[in-house]
Amino acid sequence: MHSRYECIDISHWAFAGAAGKMAYDCRPRAAPQNHGDIMKPTPTNAAALAALSTLLAAALPAAAQDTLKIGAHVTLSGPGAAWGLAMKNAAELAADRVNAAGGLDVGGKKYRVEIVAYDDKYQAGEAVTVANRLVFEDKVKYLIGPTGSAPVLAVQPITEKNQVLVATLGFTNKALGVDKPYTFRPVTTTYEFAEPQIAWLVKSHGVKKAGVLLPNDESGQAIGRDLELAYKKAGGELAVKEFFERDRVDFVPLITRMLARGVDTIELDGNSPATAGLIVKQARELGFKGKIVRTGGPATAELVSVAGKAAVEGLIVYTPIDPALPPTKAYIDAYVAKYKAAPNGFSPAFYDYTSMLLEAIRRAGNINDSAKVRLELEKINNHQGALGRVGWTGKATYGIDHQMDSPFYLAELKDGAEVIRARCTLADGCK
Repeated sequence: MHSRYECIDISHWAFAGAAGKMAYDCRPRAAPQNHGDIMKPTPTNAAALAALSTLLAAALPAAAQDTLKIGAHVTLSGPGAAWGLAMKNAAELAADRVNAAGGLDVGGKKYRVEIVAYDDKYQAGEAVTVANRLVFEDKVKYLIGPTGSAPVLAVQPITEKNQVLVATLGFTNKALGVDKPYTFRPVTTTYEFAEPQIAWLVKSHGVKKAGVLLPNDESGQAIGRDLELAYKKAGGELAVKEFFERDRVDFVPLITRMLARGVDTIELDGNSPATAGLIVKQARELGFKGKIVRTGGPATAELVSVAGKAAVEGLIVYTPIDPALPPTKAYIDAYVAKYKAAPNGFSPAFYDYTSMLLEAIRRAGNINDSAKVRLELEKINNHQGALGRVGWTGKATYGIDHQMDSPFYLAELKDGAEVIRARCTLADGCK
């Protein structure tokens, strides 16, 4: 016996029903037709097509929502991975916030923000490969990264020529300039924070003769020069500089040679978090009882993990965040909720930058006009973000205000945790 109704399964046509449930369109069965009429429109076929058209029209806006791609050109493996992950995750959190509100409204259209991430391995050659892929294959106009100095200098011929905005963590002074108008830096560097921090260390902790181990690349060379000037100006001395290749893990010969020069302090600035932990561990194992300081680059979690709480007890470290500040605490809580781990201290700065970038794109009214977006981004000052109020500075040093101006801090490690000992600004120093 045949049913008086015929039903068509339409659940696969579009988002017709709830997830996992079937959806049908049922109509009274039409009278049988001969083969010659099979392609003619019938009331049943017309009704089914009408149902399909309605469902597709309803589903199309959600399925085909325009996408704004932002590239995460970061280090995701090797010693610099803690920094790269912090940058990528920050961008993802900023995108999540916008997407949860229905997307980014640009020129009357809603865009879903997507973070496209690749690993540059903290290597200049790999960085160029990643930049080419993001710019020419993924067609992105905005990059979070690169992470290091050598990588950013390697990709700038590509990004500047193609008007791609870059937000680098590279500390080299060469990263910013009037000839590089599409490059921004969301973090303060050794050039900015070394002098006030070291002045405080010399005055408050009696640092006199320091030694440092540095990677033998653009970042290490630049940081070495900045540190040497800062210690000299503060009345101390950077007596020893030893350079090494970034993949090195045995620092005993270098530390031994440095200690033979009679240093009272080991400086960790310029090293990745994991490498800094190895230097502390091996220095303590060699019997060094003096001061160890890190005046740049947040690394507390990795220092504790690699060297152990006992070895890092009493270290004075730079930190770009005060976890007690309400917006910073809120960011840390959101980060931990999603990633099940505490963020590296650089992460909030890249969250703030990504939020500022998205606001600049909204103001520009066009996701592809990166020249206009750049101008709008430059105008955003006193932005209330995870770090508190931040804006742009740097013209006196770099000729262009593309350097983030944000507070920073000096903390003492007590039982594996940071205890703020000094609060610092570029204008007022550390107090």
